Amino acid sequence: MFKHVPWASHEEGKSAEGKQQDEEESLTTILNIDQRGDLTLLIASIMASMRKAIEMNFDANAMSSSESNNKPLVSEDEKIMNANTDPASADVNALDQEKKLKEQRQKELSAPKMKELKGDALRFIDQWRTDVIERIGSIVNSKEEASSQLHSAPAKTPRSHAATDKRIDAGSPDSDAADTALKELFPPIDNPLSSLEEPTRILILHSTLLLLLSLEHYIAPSRVLLLYLTSSLHLPLSVLTSDEEKIAKGLLEAAKHMSGDEETQKKAEENKNSRKWKVGLASVAGAALIGVTGGLAAPLVAAGVGSVMGGLGLGATAAAGYLGTVAGSTVIVGGLFGAYGGKMTGQMMDAYAKEVSDFAFLPVKDSPDPLSPKPNDKDTSSSSHDAKKEIKDPSSNTSNLISPAAEPAINDPSSRRLRVTIGISGWLTTASDVTSPWRILSPASSEPFALRYELEALMNLGNSISAMVSSAAWGYAKSEMIKHTIFAELTAALWPLAILKISRVVDNPFSVAKARSDKAGELLADALVNKAQGERPVVLVGYSLGARVVYSCLMSLAKRKAFGLVESAVLIGTPCPSTTADWRVMRSVVASRLVNVYSENDYVLGFLYRTSSIQYGVAGLQKIEGLPGVENVDVSGTVSGHLRYRYLVGAVLKKIGFEGVDLKAVEEEAAALKRMDEEEEERGYVEKAKAQGKSIVKGADGKILFDKDGKPLMEKVWKGGRKEEEGKATESGEKGKLETQGKEGKDVHDEEAERLEKEVQDKTQQGLLQGMAQKLHISG
Repeated sequence: MFKHVPWASHEEGKSAEGKQQDEEESLTTILNIDQRGDLTLLIASIMASMRKAIEMNFDANAMSSSESNNKPLVSEDEKIMNANTDPASADVNALDQEKKLKEQRQKELSAPKMKELKGDALRFIDQWRTDVIERIGSIVNSKEEASSQLHSAPAKTPRSHAATDKRIDAGSPDSDAADTALKELFPPIDNPLSSLEEPTRILILHSTLLLLLSLEHYIAPSRVLLLYLTSSLHLPLSVLTSDEEKIAKGLLEAAKHMSGDEETQKKAEENKNSRKWKVGLASVAGAALIGVTGGLAAPLVAAGVGSVMGGLGLGATAAAGYLGTVAGSTVIVGGLFGAYGGKMTGQMMDAYAKEVSDFAFLPVKDSPDPLSPKPNDKDTSSSSHDAKKEIKDPSSNTSNLISPAAEPAINDPSSRRLRVTIGISGWLTTASDVTSPWRILSPASSEPFALRYELEALMNLGNSISAMVSSAAWGYAKSEMIKHTIFAELTAALWPLAILKISRVVDNPFSVAKARSDKAGELLADALVNKAQGERPVVLVGYSLGARVVYSCLMSLAKRKAFGLVESAVLIGTPCPSTTADWRVMRSVVASRLVNVYSENDYVLGFLYRTSSIQYGVAGLQKIEGLPGVENVDVSGTVSGHLRYRYLVGAVLKKIGFEGVDLKAVEEEAAALKRMDEEEEERGYVEKAKAQGKSIVKGADGKILFDKDGKPLMEKVWKGGRKEEEGKATESGEKGKLETQGKEGKDVHDEEAERLEKEVQDKTQQGLLQGMAQKLHISG
């Protein structure tokens, strides 16, 4: 695409009067004075809209889409006194409710901490806006002219920060992936530059990216700015992502040819002894960068950047000029990709390990495909819910966050990107569950990692949930629960006695795993603050307790006023409060999309969360009300149980227009979910037949046989001299002693709970032993 563009180069410092090299072209040669003014005005307008989004987040009058329906913001009295309003038909109750909600928001926003957060967020964005406009102005016209445009540019109400409510059903059509979402979430701003030839518009976008990198970082607001610019220039998203990929490779390839040990040592000492947030990490996957040793070598890097990026159209001089100091220092390049943020002493990591074990970033690219069984592989998991194969756990040291097995992928410049996506699983049944759900993250536009933490706690939880939902007590309880809404179950404690009696199987594992997830979220915040993943925008995606980690991380970042680190966050089936106050705080540290995916039919989550502070709501069960900037996605039509999220992550991300979804991996997920559904259906038939003293009839191929009415064939089973009359008694509903008592007069549900606890313990220990054996195999 870029090779046909007649770009040349332009050194930094050329004036707006058109001083230029005779044989090179750049922004100042292909754009006239008016067009250069249009460019800085467009960028200023985009940044003004971004600032307005922050203001709206702290505005009590701002309403979500479900409240406003695109209506103008007017007071309750104005609505009633409006001459066009019929007082007799006015919905006074609705107006009163809206007034109460507004008063509640005003009280919430008047709190000193919330005012302080708003002020800090605006100061951060204002400083960034100033840096950006001055840098771009110094190239295309002048700092003074660009700065004046910054203060006079109109701020369009950002649609990307007006909450949208979506419902995803099994048959709902896919959006046109990320390109459709780009136009919807980052609507184009009218500007004369959009009518220019495509090669010229591509040059503008490419040059702006280089100029943003010259600020010695590529933070989340810079990425949002480029998304708006791409949309406003009427370019497809692929142009931006392709450019990001090529520039990342170009910088790293050029950095291989440089050295400068003195500056590297100085930089390392500065990072070791003085950090802005005074917290540290040992080492992190993503922090190693082969060939980046530091130092200034501008001529070398200019030649390197120019040769590698030649296909992008700019010559060596222009590329180095736009990149500024980044083009001359591998220390800065290394910091951009996390070469220094993660290389710190492991002493502090040892302290963290006391509260959070097994914490590490694992590259998704490096993990084998668990949905494609290999010859002679044995499925070591005894969970009938698991359609995956056990894979090797590549880490052998909890205080060293970089996996030895992952180093080749991390150190390969071709795998590095200017963005990072971190996926976090919410429970485990095998070690593969750490990475396998995140194979749906394509490495084309972002560098995908999976976060591993607390293997034992999450494996214990996953096995406990699997055991509970496959129990006879849950099967009976579910038929009772669906008679009420899930919120009636939560608020009135209408849970059936049968399931309450086996609740001990999951209650303690969930409490332990939830507490550890909160700690892991704080540690993740430490990692991001300390640039463990570099000076790049980070996207966080998690389901179940993995989403709880994201929640904890964002709350911790807001507490530290650590803005600009997180580009987007998607929380799926989250066991966390749905209060506006919490999500407003989270919104303040997310530059782009904050998405809440929920299901009103997730009775497992409702049951697990019943002992928590349900008065604050449950985000995984309901929408976030009254807050612009939060996207609510209702998946009630496809998620009937908490365990399904593991296989629906890719499908959900695809349908909301999430960037970088691997469509092939999504199809594999769907096939795995289908197999799980078939197994669950078969278990249901078996349990039903067992209750009737019968067994399911299967054919020679092992599949269940059905009659002409579609019902499974059953046959009578005689066990241990059991009398037919007893079977009939069970069938006819004479349950009494047969259903409530087991051996030696014990309650049958107590017996089942004991059996399930033993089953969970055995599976968890088996999984941990396998993981230990794999660690020894790798280290040996």
